[in-house]
Amino acid sequence: MKKIMIVAMMAFSATCAFAGDSPALKSILKAKTYQEASDLLKSSLAQLANDAEKAKAYNKLVDLAMEKYNKESATKTENEVMKQNKPVDVDGMNEAAVNALMAAIECDKYDQLPNEKGKVAPKFAEKNAQRVWPVRGQLVNAGQDAQNADKTDLCKRYWGAFVDSDDAPLFKAANRDFQKPFFGQVARIMGIYAYQDKNMEKCLHYCDIAMKDEGERTNALNLKLEALSSDLKNRADSVKFLNNLKELYTQNQDNDALLERIYNLHNAFGEQAEAKKVLEDVLAKNPNNFVALADLGIGQLNENPAAAEKFLRKAFEVKPDNALIVTYLATCLSIQAQDKQPGDPARKGLYEEAVKLFDKAKELDPDKNTSNWGYNRYNAYYNLYGEDDPRTKQAEAEK
Repeated sequence: MKKIMIVAMMAFSATCAFAGDSPALKSILKAKTYQEASDLLKSSLAQLANDAEKAKAYNKLVDLAMEKYNKESATKTENEVMKQNKPVDVDGMNEAAVNALMAAIECDKYDQLPNEKGKVAPKFAEKNAQRVWPVRGQLVNAGQDAQNADKTDLCKRYWGAFVDSDDAPLFKAANRDFQKPFFGQVARIMGIYAYQDKNMEKCLHYCDIAMKDEGERTNALNLKLEALSSDLKNRADSVKFLNNLKELYTQNQDNDALLERIYNLHNAFGEQAEAKKVLEDVLAKNPNNFVALADLGIGQLNENPAAAEKFLRKAFEVKPDNALIVTYLATCLSIQAQDKQPGDPARKGLYEEAVKLFDKAKELDPDKNTSNWGYNRYNAYYNLYGEDDPRTKQAEAEK
């Protein structure tokens, strides 16, 4: 009798430990299509017994999505190899790729949670990572095809799933070599789409991802700046924007456009001393920073042309082929020359150098696309050679 009771107790214990699936899970596991299983899961998620059941339910979605994807993909490959034209549900295949990806990530979220004994023992992670990661790559082509067909919403769905899934823990060990040439570009384009949709939070998200790609960093940063500045309603917003710019500049100190915007914003706030200090701090670290040299020179052009000349000459040394800085340096010399008395040799020397620099600006930018050198050049010729000199007349015609 004692032995029989022990066996009965063991059987009872086994019954408790290995209770069957809940009715809600059984219904999901019996589903024949992804849509049916997805609808059941959405309506009965709270009725599933535990995290393990939720993981199992989402894994069923992966199974069904992969079944659809594999079926269409196999037919597509067969067509290519056999030179035939069997019907392929391309849209269904692409949608299945998204569904498999999203379901696998959601499955992994529950699969990685501790069980009733406090242990993490994932059942689906390895298999799902292996079978879904290659499918994820299909979304790149799917997004490109949708973009070419002007199906922007589909493009955003495919490329959004592709980019957003990259940092999923499920795929932490996956080989990403295949996506290096284009991942940053896709992220930046998604940022553009989000900007067009006026979803600045999402735009910033994609910009931050794209900025990790060296080839996309500058364009992504510029897009991020546009997003940050898109909704400046008052001074408080502008101050916040300025602080964001400064934080970005600490991480991108080779971005001269960023430095220029910081400097201009301080000036717009009437904070000329702060604007000047920003540039001086940059030069303390990098004496050859072109933007800092140019802005410090241009900023002092009228009030202190002698001081401006020092910075403009240095900027000219850094970029001797920049027509704008050549024009500013020539103008700076002309301003100093006109303050000297006629007959002063220094006056003539300043104008002679100014004329040479204006001529160089004309040579660099004959159509005045970046620098309007014409009038100041004529003025320098006028003061150096006189009104009636043929050279002055020619400069007047070219102004």
